[in-house]
Amino acid sequence: MPRTPAPEGAEVYFLSPENGAEVKSPFTVRFGLRGMGIAPAGVQFDKTGHHHLLIDVDELPPLTLPLPTTDQVRHFGLGQTETELELPPGQHTLQLVLGDHLHIPHDPPVISEKITVTVIE
Repeated sequence: MPRTPAPEGAEVYFLSPENGAEVKSPFTVRFGLRGMGIAPAGVQFDKTGHHHLLIDVDELPPLTLPLPTTDQVRHFGLGQTETELELPPGQHTLQLVLGDHLHIPHDPPVISEKITVTVIE
């Protein structure tokens, strides 16, 4: 299946929390995107996609297939740009992957840096 091209310089990142932040659960995660737009899943426009949040994922899922829906891979197919997360106390990693209208990462994939947050009680 051909992958949707991503424009050069497209970037997905976290507006908040910052890498290394201490947070109390639940906390708000805000997604940033540069060089592309947001479109809901199922809607196909050039240079658009929707967010997927990877929580405590050690190894990225295959980037040539639709991203799975699991507790660790959350889909924001309505075009959401933030979410409330409830995580147990301790250290957690967060990473964003932009998916196309079929939840498939773009070519090249638009992936954020992985950040670490510590949930305190």
